[in-house]
Amino acid sequence: MFETTNIILAIHYFARLINMFILIRVIFSWLRINPYSIFGQFIYGVTEPILSPVRNMIHQVFRYQGMLDFSPIVGMILVNMISSFVIGILR
Repeated sequence: MFETTNIILAIHYFARLINMFILIRVIFSWLRINPYSIFGQFIYGVTEPILSPVRNMIHQVFRYQGMLDFSPIVGMILVNMISSFVIGILR
């Protein structure tokens, strides 16, 4: 029914979309865009389940409480690693 190539492309595009949402969230924080707008709520709703555990892990493992939030960088790396792993299994 579904070809493996189509599933691999879907996973690849989904990972890119999640990375784009994380990047948009970072830009939101730089530009001070209202997070309570409809688009802001959507972006925060999509990215928070990924970034919150990463942020907690950074805090617990490294005891980092600085001004910079490294969770978007780590989150994007994890999304890419997981998608590459799943694509590698499917090939």
